[in-house]
Amino acid sequence: MTDFKDFDIQKTALMLVDLQNDFLHPDGAYGRAGQKADAIAALPARLAPLAKAFRAAGGWIVSTHFTLVPMRTGEPYIADHLKHLRPFLKKGDFLPGGWGQALVDELAPADITVEKVAYSAFYMSRLEFVLSKAGIAHLLFAGIVTNGGVASTLRDAHVRGFDCAVLEDGCATFSDARHTAAIADMGSIAQVLSVNEALARLAVS
Repeated sequence: MTDFKDFDIQKTALMLVDLQNDFLHPDGAYGRAGQKADAIAALPARLAPLAKAFRAAGGWIVSTHFTLVPMRTGEPYIADHLKHLRPFLKKGDFLPGGWGQALVDELAPADITVEKVAYSAFYMSRLEFVLSKAGIAHLLFAGIVTNGGVASTLRDAHVRGFDCAVLEDGCATFSDARHTAAIADMGSIAQVLSVNEALARLAVS
């Protein structure tokens, strides 16, 4: 496992997983439905200094965007399991190119943006292609939810040969227990560190 301190920052991306208005903003799909968690709401402010430091050091900002694809009638395709978990999702939510689908203002802009339709951002997407063409070899993960999009995308990155690290306090989910378990599980294939530790590494690069 490659240590984050040995990552070549100019070949490293801060992977912002699903930090979108429809998840985080009070006027987004989840906010309107009262689906929120303090740990999730705190992420943009915590990660903003790190995103700024990444840009200054020549690193990349990559943002993945959960997307509900509209069908012929304009109604989105929503998988059955997601309908059960989030029955409040409706037409216009997570719409491609829409405000709700976009990265939150505190972390924008991203250098690379990739739509995702499943837990892993690598599934049926151009993510691997654009990372390769950009010369990115190392990924530092942050975002939501820890045990869903973050863990699934990190595992797929690992099997594709990317060096991975994950920010313990830069990820969150709706359950502290699930967050802790997911971070521990990812620790078998990725270095676990804090936002402050990552900032300290960038300060000496």
